[in-house]
Amino acid sequence: MRRAAVIGSPIEHSLSPVLHNAAYAALGLDWEYTRLECSEDGVASLVASLGPEWAGLSCTMPTKRAALAVASSVTDRASAVGAANTLVRTDSGWHADCTDVDGVVGALREKGFPGGSTGVVIGAGGTATAVLAGFASLGLSSVSLVVRDPARAAEAVATAGRVGLAAEVLTLSSVDLDALAAASDVVVSTVPAEATVPLASALARAPYVLDVIYHPWPTPVAVAVEASGARLATGLDMLLHQAFGQVEQFTGKPAPQDVMRSALAAELASRS
Repeated sequence: MRRAAVIGSPIEHSLSPVLHNAAYAALGLDWEYTRLECSEDGVASLVASLGPEWAGLSCTMPTKRAALAVASSVTDRASAVGAANTLVRTDSGWHADCTDVDGVVGALREKGFPGGSTGVVIGAGGTATAVLAGFASLGLSSVSLVVRDPARAAEAVATAGRVGLAAEVLTLSSVDLDALAAASDVVVSTVPAEATVPLASALARAPYVLDVIYHPWPTPVAVAVEASGARLATGLDMLLHQAFGQVEQFTGKPAPQDVMRSALAAELASRS
């Protein structure tokens, strides 16, 4: 039996086992995918302890930077983002990638996003850096980073530079968010749902909006976007599209996307 897992802390809420186990069953693989509680400091020792039966790891917060550090090879996009959500066992060690970028790109394309030139990202944390790489893959050329504290945006600005995006940092308390969103091609919110309560109606002025938060649902942003008639992509869309790439890298086989999508829908229905 081959094994794989999602690591992070807290980890009990993760939906990744639902997606991966459904995929492996559909592919006829006798594989087991589990959850492993792991702190950032524990990544190196955990990875070192894994036997040859382990095919890969999905890495969620707060393990993504440490996952990048333990890898013996790294994709360009993971290096640009500065984090890895995917570790794949190879003959020479562990290979790091960031399929979170696929999550952003796939979620927006699925909703019909045709591409554009300008984007807005609310927040500048770890998810925001993956969004920036996604923007570059979608052909955008510039981004506005809207943050509470510009001093904390340095890493996101550095990522934007590495992927070829011109970035400006705007302070949330002083920006005209209505005008900024209305003038953009796409807006992505990476901040907690409660933080978007006073922002939601402004963000919904963009033609395409991605809200990476999917619990609790619906978020204030989702409600505002649905009311406005704009196109809404969600964190669940991101979750699916990043998992497709992980399944393919772990197994070497095309991901059974419809099966994974149906498994997620069934799990969400059972939880609700």
